[in-house]
Amino acid sequence: MFSKVLIANRGEIACRIIKTARRMGIATVAVYSDADRDALHVEMADEAVLIGPPAAAESYLRIDRIIAACRQTGADAVHPGYGFLSEREAFAKALQEAGIIFVGPNPHAIAAMGDKIESKKAAAAAGVSTVPGHLGIIEDGKAAIRIADEIGYPVMIKASAGGGGKGMRIAYSAGEVEEGFRLARSEAKASFGDDRVFVEKFIVEPRHIEIQVLGDKHGNVIHLGERECSIQRRNQKVIEEAPSPLLDAETRARMGAQAVALAKAVNYDSAGTVEFVAGQDKSFYFLEMNTRLQVEHPVTELVTGIDLVEQMFRVAAGEKLALRQSDMTLDGWAVESRVYAEDPVRNFLPSIGRLTQYRPPAERRDKGITVRNDTGVFEGGEISIHYDPMIAKLCTHAPTRAGAIAAMSDALDSFAIEGIRHNIPFLSALMEHPRWKEGRLSTAFIAEEFPSGFAPPAPEGVVADRLAAVATMIDHLQNQRKRQISGQMAGRAVTFDRTRVAVLGQESFTVEVDEAQGEMQVTFLTVEGSPGRLVILSSDWKPGQPVWAGQIDGEAVSMLVRSIPNGVVLAHRGAAIDVRVYTRREAELARLMPVKTNASLSTALLCPMPGLVRTIEVKEGQEVKAGEALCVVEAMKMENVLRAERDATVKKIRVKSGDTLAVDAVIMEFV
Repeated sequence: MFSKVLIANRGEIACRIIKTARRMGIATVAVYSDADRDALHVEMADEAVLIGPPAAAESYLRIDRIIAACRQTGADAVHPGYGFLSEREAFAKALQEAGIIFVGPNPHAIAAMGDKIESKKAAAAAGVSTVPGHLGIIEDGKAAIRIADEIGYPVMIKASAGGGGKGMRIAYSAGEVEEGFRLARSEAKASFGDDRVFVEKFIVEPRHIEIQVLGDKHGNVIHLGERECSIQRRNQKVIEEAPSPLLDAETRARMGAQAVALAKAVNYDSAGTVEFVAGQDKSFYFLEMNTRLQVEHPVTELVTGIDLVEQMFRVAAGEKLALRQSDMTLDGWAVESRVYAEDPVRNFLPSIGRLTQYRPPAERRDKGITVRNDTGVFEGGEISIHYDPMIAKLCTHAPTRAGAIAAMSDALDSFAIEGIRHNIPFLSALMEHPRWKEGRLSTAFIAEEFPSGFAPPAPEGVVADRLAAVATMIDHLQNQRKRQISGQMAGRAVTFDRTRVAVLGQESFTVEVDEAQGEMQVTFLTVEGSPGRLVILSSDWKPGQPVWAGQIDGEAVSMLVRSIPNGVVLAHRGAAIDVRVYTRREAELARLMPVKTNASLSTALLCPMPGLVRTIEVKEGQEVKAGEALCVVEAMKMENVLRAERDATVKKIRVKSGDTLAVDAVIMEFV
């Protein structure tokens, strides 16, 4: 076994690799850009080396600087993580020539399988069923349109060296092909340094299912079952699970055998993933192979008990697999939620800034439930514009799928993040969605179930009762605290009124509060004022804590808490709402207060996220139609086309290409 490994990556995957290396007694070296000087992976590693400025092309994608860092520190192996250089044949070859072990597959396998075009050719030659498409390099937009017309719409335009949803566009017409081809090439060049793209048929209502394979340098290859990755947004996975609710044992065996055969055909010798697009009838087609560790690998680790990073280390060191296919069993169910720095109510646009609060749920393994949080950030750290907006990968494992989903809901309700926008409300809402719970999935799930975008659901039923009861309990505890303040004016001390009015949006609840034997009883009063529902709460929550955790009617419940005047903001099961708690007289007066409304923003285009202006598509004085492209703003390696929301005339353009903008910066004005 090698003695020191350099991790040629950043963020949560670098931290995750360091954990396994540390457990195995392998010393670690982190590399970092100027933007990552204070990053968590830098702190965790035994050594760290600066390799360049923030842009990935000048730091994490510089092969020469990675090798120089190895020589500087004496690292005898490199783990590439995922993304960046992980699927570059040139990187593996350069390390080989420098006498440094690459913790990944051999260069030939990377060339054969890592390139999306070449992998499809290899699969076709091996008799593997593939999605209809054009496997050659496409020179320009006109050629892309001609090919798409031949294949038939819709088509997928995809970067050959791509991954993680970058450099991918779906086109339903020739016009969309031309724009999609241009954007896909641009994103591919920026993200992977390779602007080649190809076109294939986009299968409607597909499921995305992948097989984890593991090979060694002695010709042994096994598979570790499948992962369902159908919950996607903009072709990027959001939630993954293992196993898949679609597959039966027979289909799993056939899909696994095909993945193993393909891996053996290229002498694959590391952890890798063979991806398939599957129909609802359990038919499947080879899609591509990722010659690296996948973002979603933790769910496979949780259902198999196998540390994939450890296996990669052992294989790279020349060890034979100690595992056989007959040893593989899937135990229980695992779910992974990707927590991103993005605003779900603003079309999931990236969000950057400082994490003023970061309190993930406690990792644990008890009573058959496992909670795991792979992260690369910390409270006080900064989410940068230069890299992917991932904050963490939250994973849960339980004996059943329903149990894993319930554990995920609880964990998300316990995840406190402040300072930036994040997608936890969306993830929580997904966990409660009936179609998700039933396992009726497709890659179009989010587009179909949230056609107008995401808005936090209005609390109702049990959720509304819980929010009202917890808000009342918090108000009661805060009033108790206020009564202990010394020096209060006579007759002006805080008094205790057992009756309160909890206002949730347009709905209000009148309740009575009683406290006895460490529990709090909240009785919901009927319109006539007589006692109705009774909710019993117990918790050791203290004012200032970001998460309320306790028991409600004997059931463990958590919810996020943030104080506001006369109440709290509570988030639970996807619902996030201001809850005001008043005395009855205060409630009567509050109803008379005017509601403040936001001013109209229809006369200006505001930047919806921090980003870099790539292009301005219009000129001052130009008439534009609704839906017409106005400019392209890049954020976190994704190019976002901002379009006109109505017919208008451009009055003034206030930015230029190359400008860096903050959220809500004025880009242009209209008349």
